[in-house]
Amino acid sequence: MVPGWLTDLAAEAVRNPVPEVLRPPGDGAGRPAAVLLLFGEGPSGPDILLIQRSSNGRRHAGQPAFPGGGVDPGDDGPVGAALREAQEETGLDPSGVKTIGTMPELYVWRSHNRVTPVLGWWHTPSAVHAASPDEVESVERIPIAELVDPANRLRLRYPRGRAMPEEASRRYAGEPEGAPAFRARGLLVWGFTAGILDQVLAMSGFERPWDRSRVEDLPPDVLRLASRG
Repeated sequence: MVPGWLTDLAAEAVRNPVPEVLRPPGDGAGRPAAVLLLFGEGPSGPDILLIQRSSNGRRHAGQPAFPGGGVDPGDDGPVGAALREAQEETGLDPSGVKTIGTMPELYVWRSHNRVTPVLGWWHTPSAVHAASPDEVESVERIPIAELVDPANRLRLRYPRGRAMPEEASRRYAGEPEGAPAFRARGLLVWGFTAGILDQVLAMSGFERPWDRSRVEDLPPDVLRLASRG
């Protein structure tokens, strides 16, 4: 049984316009990629699966993210890629996942990926862990209630003299300084992942009012890891 809010989210996501700065180039540039937004029902209500990337990685080191990666020739498009990558990174059983739909493709200029977010419902959850230690440090099911708790929401800005990634600085132009971020289960969720979560929580109706004027600097250790890629 897929909850109504998730089917409504899938329908709304298709209609929701992509911000100009995240629209893929018209010339087809960029590598096709996919991420899995996997929702389930946990002890604390609806939750979503996130990984924390290895701090030894070359790109996005130490960052919380959705499972995912590049679309390979043998994949059944973005959906197949998202499920395969999730299995490789977390050990989940894809047979326990029902894919509900996809969100519009997004372009990440820094990695030159054309990313398709895939929405999934975890109807039969399986045990998960850091199945690919070279790429993943930990795996967490994050309750939606924690993500929407106003105490866990903030905006992050780059320190003076360091430019915020272009897609974030332009996407949130005109809003309070900084881009959306979350604190949950000991993780600081920011960047591309936080931007998608911010949008998804609003579209799904889960979002609660929060203090958008709460702005903090990106922590130095996080900035140091992010500067690698």
